[in-house]
Amino acid sequence: MCNNFRVLVLYTDNMNIPYLDLQSINQRFNDDLEDAFQRVLASGRYLQGEENIKFATEFAHYIGVEHCIPVSNGLDALTLILEALKQFYGWRDGDEVIVPAFTFVASVEAVRLAGLKPVFCEVTSEGLLDVNAIPACISSCTRAILPVHLYGTMCEMPALQRIAEAANLLLVEDAAQAHGASYQGRKAGGWGVATAFSFYPGKNLGALGDAGAVVTNHTALAERIRTLANYGSAEKYRHCLPGHNMRMDEIQAAVLRIKLRQLDADNRIRQSIAKRYLAEINHLEVQQLHESVRTQSVYHIFPIFVDKRETWQSYLQDKGIQTLIHYPLAVHEQDSFRDYKHLEFPMAERLAHSCLSLPLHPLLKEEEVTYIVETINNYPR
Repeated sequence: MCNNFRVLVLYTDNMNIPYLDLQSINQRFNDDLEDAFQRVLASGRYLQGEENIKFATEFAHYIGVEHCIPVSNGLDALTLILEALKQFYGWRDGDEVIVPAFTFVASVEAVRLAGLKPVFCEVTSEGLLDVNAIPACISSCTRAILPVHLYGTMCEMPALQRIAEAANLLLVEDAAQAHGASYQGRKAGGWGVATAFSFYPGKNLGALGDAGAVVTNHTALAERIRTLANYGSAEKYRHCLPGHNMRMDEIQAAVLRIKLRQLDADNRIRQSIAKRYLAEINHLEVQQLHESVRTQSVYHIFPIFVDKRETWQSYLQDKGIQTLIHYPLAVHEQDSFRDYKHLEFPMAERLAHSCLSLPLHPLLKEEEVTYIVETINNYPR
């Protein structure tokens, strides 16, 4: 009787649960952020100053690599990696990079921006690059494999390494959603020749605007990327390469240094919430991702997969629960990739057409998680 009454109260007095409350998340750091703003303002150095140097050192240490190059955003990070590799190894325009058919479009757009050709590959039911589908994608023009650690969960990196080594290909990680994620204890960012991170404000480690980074253990590659990101200049007013303006500003570096200290604690909260979702959501129409004992996801996004997604989303919205869709189309279905629309990737398309992302962030309360779970489980069957 008591349990029934509690559920009745929840459903007659709806909560209001936003998908993500960035304002409250960032307010936790108010005092430190104020100090950082004043410190940068007083320094008179707003680009390529001490905050960038210190963040690069701290983030490289966190990932467990030799080099970190702070840059303007995640797309630019990935584009710089591919451009630098293209120069280093003499790749030609139109050489191929294997990419997942289901990801955020930036993962694939970077390949085109670098003058290379994306080759789409099917994904697993977890939304990750399907290692069994990769061999059929490899041709004499293939130069790299680009695994995306989607939703905060790492791809099968040992298997990808074996495939890459056997075919003489490079691995470039897209860890834009995987700050702190690991596979068998080794963090995202420490497996490929180089890795791109995004610090978009909504990420587990988010700036207060656009920002990104490249990490690598390849010293010469790091120097090339740093030069390309700074107008092709390694020395002021001397430009040895055609380059870009893709630098991180000092304010964002200072913000990220503050928030990096909280990242692991925030990720543990995310993992705790995800564990509840996985254990307690039991509606027969809802499919969830499976946890792997080999990976430690940081649950940047927690999707469920449902038919009649719009009906589910409307139902949850009516109950005060905001959801988002990551992502409504597989990449080859996007108009910007219309030349690939004739291709078919059934799993990528199924995930894109049925995914619905639930609220999951460090300030989500236990009672809100309970309400979300019970609301889903009480969806009319």
